[in-house]
Amino acid sequence: MSDKLANILKKSGSTEAVDPTIREYERRFRQLKNSDSGSGEDDHEEFNNLYYDVATDFYEYGWGRSFHFAPRVAGESLEASIKRHEHFLAHKLELRPGMVVADLGCGIGGPLLEIARFSGAKVVGVNSNAYQLERARKLAEEAKLTHLADFLHCDFLNVDAPDESFDAVYGIEATCCAPDKESIYGEAFRLLKPGQCFAAHEWCLTDRFDAENPLHLKIKNNLLLGTGLTDLDDQPTVDHALKSVGFEILETRDLAIPTGPSIPWYQPLVSPGFSLTGMRASAIGRWMTTQSLRVLEALRVVPQGAVRVSETLNIGAEGLAEAGKLGIFTPAYFFLARKPD
Repeated sequence: MSDKLANILKKSGSTEAVDPTIREYERRFRQLKNSDSGSGEDDHEEFNNLYYDVATDFYEYGWGRSFHFAPRVAGESLEASIKRHEHFLAHKLELRPGMVVADLGCGIGGPLLEIARFSGAKVVGVNSNAYQLERARKLAEEAKLTHLADFLHCDFLNVDAPDESFDAVYGIEATCCAPDKESIYGEAFRLLKPGQCFAAHEWCLTDRFDAENPLHLKIKNNLLLGTGLTDLDDQPTVDHALKSVGFEILETRDLAIPTGPSIPWYQPLVSPGFSLTGMRASAIGRWMTTQSLRVLEALRVVPQGAVRVSETLNIGAEGLAEAGKLGIFTPAYFFLARKPD
């Protein structure tokens, strides 16, 4: 199952750095978790890059080119549900040809390319990770969408663009990487033209999360470690941050809460494995990948540290699944907010 991943890792431009990078990431995570000040604006970019330098290939291998979740309806594939989730955001923002839109934290550009193709708008991806942007540009060329896709290599808290540059701004499960919500939402406010909208799918703790419950705290910590975060906010904090930077909230809802019969967003992470929703993302698929990598790493076919990365990501996947089953976390708190005229 890991032959494809082995080939990807061998082609990676920083294979010799995998082991020291994942060890430094884990050290920084422990340091930040033990610090009263948390992850500030001065160090969040370096922390995020440590994580995505080693996690990106695993994400693409196990999940696809769109690094986000989506609940499904019966008979709908995982890929189709992810695209529908992206189309929903484009529809809410009323994206259309002629508009210029910012994607904050665009990853390798999977959602960006789908939204550009679907809407006809030009989408500018913002990302501080050079490795991900290299992959995003290549995918845009392969899709023949370079006329609708552009990329900025910069921190999404300090975007290299003038005030009021964009007709819309969005983020898909990415703004959770910011050290605080006011900083990232304030930058979105700056970038937007007056009267235009900002939308996102935000990672949040729900009102079921109990900060005094040891099990909840353990699950949260595992989720954070394995997904490259140092903390999570709740939904009221998100709403307050939007208002505090000047936005008018038009709509909010948790898209993970079903409005009818559906398959939960975390199902691929807990499935027995032999399903059409993605063997590689499943618990057994992740275990098989790790065991295969253990052999390949011993044979020096893949870089040293590949197993450690896989194990860390598995901790995150298990944390996500447990948090989802308990209902203490959602990856899909949707909001639509408008910058006043």
